[in-house]
Amino acid sequence: MTKASNSLDQSTFDKLRRLYIIALSTIALSVIISQILIRTHLSRQESDSSVINVAGRQRMLSQKLTKDIVSLSSVTDLNQKIELKDRIKETLHLWGLSHDALQYGNDSLGLPKTNSLVITTKFKHLNPVFDTLSNASKSIINKIENKPPLPLKAYTSEIEKVKANEATFLMMMDAIVNQYDLEAEQKVEWLRKLEFWLTVLTLLILLGEFLFIFWPAAKSVKTTLAELLSSEKRAKKMAFDADELSATKEKSIKELRALSHAMDDTLLFARILHNGSIVHMGNKFSRLFRFSKFNESTMFWNVLSIDENEQTIIEDLVTKHKKTGWQGEVKATAKSGDDVWLEMALIPYNPTEEKSELLIIASEITERKAAQLEIDRLTQQRFEEQMNQQKIISSKIIENQEKEQNRIAKDVHDGIGQMLTGLKYNLESIDTKDVKKATAKLEHLKELTANIIKGVRTATFNLTPPELTDHGIVPAITKLTQELARLTGKEIVFFNKTDFNLRLDSLAEINIYRITQEAINNAIKYAESTHILVSLSHSKNILSLVIDDNGKGFDPGKVKHIKTGNGGMGMTFMKERIKYIDGRLFLTSEEGKGTRVTLNIPLVSN
Repeated sequence: MTKASNSLDQSTFDKLRRLYIIALSTIALSVIISQILIRTHLSRQESDSSVINVAGRQRMLSQKLTKDIVSLSSVTDLNQKIELKDRIKETLHLWGLSHDALQYGNDSLGLPKTNSLVITTKFKHLNPVFDTLSNASKSIINKIENKPPLPLKAYTSEIEKVKANEATFLMMMDAIVNQYDLEAEQKVEWLRKLEFWLTVLTLLILLGEFLFIFWPAAKSVKTTLAELLSSEKRAKKMAFDADELSATKEKSIKELRALSHAMDDTLLFARILHNGSIVHMGNKFSRLFRFSKFNESTMFWNVLSIDENEQTIIEDLVTKHKKTGWQGEVKATAKSGDDVWLEMALIPYNPTEEKSELLIIASEITERKAAQLEIDRLTQQRFEEQMNQQKIISSKIIENQEKEQNRIAKDVHDGIGQMLTGLKYNLESIDTKDVKKATAKLEHLKELTANIIKGVRTATFNLTPPELTDHGIVPAITKLTQELARLTGKEIVFFNKTDFNLRLDSLAEINIYRITQEAINNAIKYAESTHILVSLSHSKNILSLVIDDNGKGFDPGKVKHIKTGNGGMGMTFMKERIKYIDGRLFLTSEEGKGTRVTLNIPLVSN
């Protein structure tokens, strides 16, 4: 040992140990304090999501309560009234329980017992409206539960109170939900700032420890270790140098022998002269092409293939690239007649200054090439199927256009044409001298004229509704559901959830309208449904349209993809239309549980 080995005495080591303990304790203390502060704040936020969910549910419950109460006006059957009354009673109970829980807390719902001053003030303004709705609902329930139940006119005033106050409740409840959301965001922002400053504090502590503890200690230790290592290296250097040279030489010889043996047994490896004569061919190469090493004068391309055209191609590759090298795919034919594909590289190689050769390194890719050819074949087949499918769709579109034109012509000829002819004959037969008969015929002509106007409107509505062109998609769908409900007698309702009233591109509007029309017609014709609900909502970037029915439903997995023109083209046309406007269509159905068709259309900001 040299004097440098004694440069750090016991007192220095004790000092370093104390410094390390102080540094680690400071870091641990900062971590513990930060965790306590963060977990304390997180515990206060556990109920935020429950509060926002319950507050948001209050709006839905008030809408449901109002809807059921208003429905009493149109229900005459006593059993239906009692069923509606029970639903109102259940909804009212949950609504009132949630209203009180939001203000005074509820452990089972996970709601806190205190609110901010702003929310408490908003609830004070909301409570009179809530009490009005609640009292009116309870009065209606009591009058229906009366023995015998009181007639509708006995609680008409309560229904009007509910209708008059429902919008005010929704508006004020929206303000409360928004305030809850704002306060939750403020808590998250405070936590984010807390984490940031704790991180800054920790980094400052680490920086201070590095500058004043670790760095000086590391420098001292590094100096001592450097002196020790230097002494050791100088002592061993001369002894290692001789052994190292001998070991390196022996190792290189062994590696070259092992590499040569591995290349012969594992790689398709060969060496040839520039004229194509084989100098050496590895064992694996020889086994693949049944090459005998006693016949090494054979040309390389004659070994790789028994096909003359392939031999010519390989010979041209060797001749052309013998100085520059080459890499690519080569097709060969073994003596058994089997096709063999090789990924082959030609590498110029000079074993001596006067002698030059070509190294051949290859790998067999026959299976991969066969798979690639099969993929190309399947790709071509799929492309042809898609083209055939497109032809079928195009022919069906033309066929449907022709049917639509024939239907319009038939409607005009059989309906409007005959009524116009009757109008003409009635006008010609009016006798102005006979006032009584003339008056009767004029009344008949008024009725006939009204029928003609109705027929014209029906024909034009089936083509392109004027509401779509003049006012947009919402009025058009509103008119569509009203007309189909009137014509079919089914309950078809349109609900604009988010009060969407924007105009879209004309192509987008007509395609959305036609898809909706097709979905409703399918529910009417095939689903045996009695109720159809069309609901529309939107966000900043997406317009969503949902068509629900309570029909018999079906298993979507059993619906065959159309590959011929026989049936089922309605869904195909719907998918083609939604694809044309860059939208998405989802179909959900289950046997006995109805069907849902969902359209999502991107909204392009102007």
